[in-house]
Amino acid sequence: MNTTTAALTHRDRAVLRAVAAGRCEISTTSNALVVDGLPFSDQFAGPRLTKAGLIAAVTGAGPARLTPSGHAILEAA
Repeated sequence: MNTTTAALTHRDRAVLRAVAAGRCEISTTSNALVVDGLPFSDQFAGPRLTKAGLIAAVTGAGPARLTPSGHAILEAA
């Protein structure tokens, strides 16, 4: 999947900002996101952003982090 800045929704960019702020965790089995301790209502955002190479789990399941591509997308936005 080739995701560009134009292809990202406002919600996707908000998720990237939340990940950058250290507010998200990610599951390695489903790539589901937890934001501020609550399951994120868009169940497809985590897998979509992970597959696009914008976010990843630090080690297995746990805190989400931005990849270099994710940082670049936020800087360009």
